[in-house]
Amino acid sequence: MILNTGSRTDIPAYYSDWFYNRIQEGYVLSRNPYYPAQITKYLLNPEVVDMLVFCTKNPLPMLNRLSLLSVFDMLWFVTITPYGKEIEPHVPPAKQVIGCFRKLSEEIGKGRISWRYDPIFITDKYSIDFHIEQFHQMAKSLSGYTEQCVVSFIDLYEKTLRNFHGIRSVTNKEQEKLIAAFSEIAQENKLQIHLCCENASLIRENVDADGCMSKAVMEKALGCRLHVPQKKTARKECSCLLGADIGAYNTCGHGCLYCYANYDNETVIKNRKLHNPASPLLIGEISENDVIKQAEQKSWKDGQLDFFDLL
Repeated sequence: MILNTGSRTDIPAYYSDWFYNRIQEGYVLSRNPYYPAQITKYLLNPEVVDMLVFCTKNPLPMLNRLSLLSVFDMLWFVTITPYGKEIEPHVPPAKQVIGCFRKLSEEIGKGRISWRYDPIFITDKYSIDFHIEQFHQMAKSLSGYTEQCVVSFIDLYEKTLRNFHGIRSVTNKEQEKLIAAFSEIAQENKLQIHLCCENASLIRENVDADGCMSKAVMEKALGCRLHVPQKKTARKECSCLLGADIGAYNTCGHGCLYCYANYDNETVIKNRKLHNPASPLLIGEISENDVIKQAEQKSWKDGQLDFFDLL
């Protein structure tokens, strides 16, 4: 199975102590965000956890203890974007994150770390030309340290519209111009671009729309085939393996205006005060009304393959 840590919050940036405590304890509890009394228990055992997947804007707090994860296969997605503090108030400077990215790549291998340049939105300040220039600079800085980049355009969820006043969709024409330029830059820097739930018309030779955490991406990182049970996907156009997430919504401290995982800052502050690094739950404690169910866990791996069989 694949264990996700980052679809609901940024565990490496804000909850690394808790996560390493969970690794040492050998299990973690995850509360169902839609039915809070239902809790799933996951064993943190490499015999049944084929890969730990991290999504973060700041891997630094995790880096000095990576040896504790040496028995696990890992895949990291690190978001590096060119926005200012008025958009991402608590995200470290891009230069710092790039340095951490390169160090992490040297530790785990460039095939197991991906750069996310998303979400993309257009304003007077963050124009098309601005994005092309910034993407170019970042791609050069990350060249040789990763083989893939995830790109997506902003989705206007209700909470995004509420927190990010005046934001608009990126038009089809703007998307075409950006992806055409990004594709050339990516080719120069030996990067494959994965579009996240975007229009198939944007596909190029080195730009696919197969998903950022798809079965194929996981198999290439692992170097083996996976027999993945058939499950309903989060979105019909998304083939990513997004289940088994141990995070919690409304807990990320970055404060990004475009965030889909936080309702508002007040809720985040309230929830983060309930965090206990020693608790098996990311937020809060177990109550008498909670029902804990052991997850059905088994390895999906199916033997080793030659690398070229996965290309």
